Amino acid sequence: MSINKQSTIFIGDRPIGPQHPPFIIAELSGNHNQQLSLALNMVEAAAKAGAHAIKLQTFTADSMTLDVNTADFVIQEKDSLWHGASLHGLYAKAATPYEWHSVLFNRAKELGMLAFSSPFDANAVDYLDDLAVPCYKIASFELTDIPLISKTASMGKPIIMSTGMALLSEIEAAVVAAKAAGCDDIILLKCTSTYPAQASNTNLNTIPHLRDAFSCQVGLSDHTAGVGVSVASIALGAVVIEKHFVLDRGAGGVDAAFSLEPSEFKMLVDETQRAWQALGEVKYGGSDVEQKSKQYRRSIYASENIKAGEAFTETNLRVVRPAFGLAPKHWEDLQGKHATQDIMKGTALNWSHVR
Repeated sequence: MSINKQSTIFIGDRPIGPQHPPFIIAELSGNHNQQLSLALNMVEAAAKAGAHAIKLQTFTADSMTLDVNTADFVIQEKDSLWHGASLHGLYAKAATPYEWHSVLFNRAKELGMLAFSSPFDANAVDYLDDLAVPCYKIASFELTDIPLISKTASMGKPIIMSTGMALLSEIEAAVVAAKAAGCDDIILLKCTSTYPAQASNTNLNTIPHLRDAFSCQVGLSDHTAGVGVSVASIALGAVVIEKHFVLDRGAGGVDAAFSLEPSEFKMLVDETQRAWQALGEVKYGGSDVEQKSKQYRRSIYASENIKAGEAFTETNLRVVRPAFGLAPKHWEDLQGKHATQDIMKGTALNWSHVR
């Protein structure tokens, strides 16, 4: 049975959906620079910043590509952060050693976070299954790897899939494959697969369209600088935010240029939570906490002492704050009417004063 856009998905014991605070994932990627101590420090810093989960990437250079230095296997784009690097060399530098996974996952759990990963081949899926991950993440570049999606979806866990570069038909093929393999708990992430991405090419308006097109939960994998794009996505229905994490951009790391430092990540957690709280519901007439403020609207008061029988005029009446008198809409009706009694300056006018 397919899920609708209001359904709640559970990742571990955490509910994901519009009725729940946004789920914030710290992507460690290769910013650990092949140092386990640094990776552990990153996990601890992510927890202090309020991340709900950490995510790794489970691959080896050999599972990603061939160890070949021909033009096909060297990054040619001059504006790329990794211009001139061989794919094999880059992936070797970025890979998280398999033997670290349980260490990092266990530390995350001790700190109250969920921990999972992106598998990049079938062996990685099985390895993560042995570690009892609560969900799987499919990276944007693997969205068209239907055999990988089918394998991952068959594990009986929710799947988060990034959709960078994907045509609507390619997303549909991935969703159909996942459902055919038995997975209905699917979260699609809007993603722009440039590193870093610019706000101007993020196209957040795709998020509600993505949700409605596939009747599933949606979110954002954000490669832009700062937190503004992520916060804005909450207003458009994002229930999951994935953001790359680094202890110190200045110290480097393969993804450091578009990763958040701990203080920035804390801001991300706080501001997305605030944005979600602000969504509320369609409501007019003020919230319950606003009711007391209504007394500071305007109303009609005697601005001079008025004798019984005296006519009301623009001189002896005024529309002022607070709102304990007759509403301003009665102003014209009162002009030329007469006072039924003596009225002191500063008296809130009511109909008992009028004849």
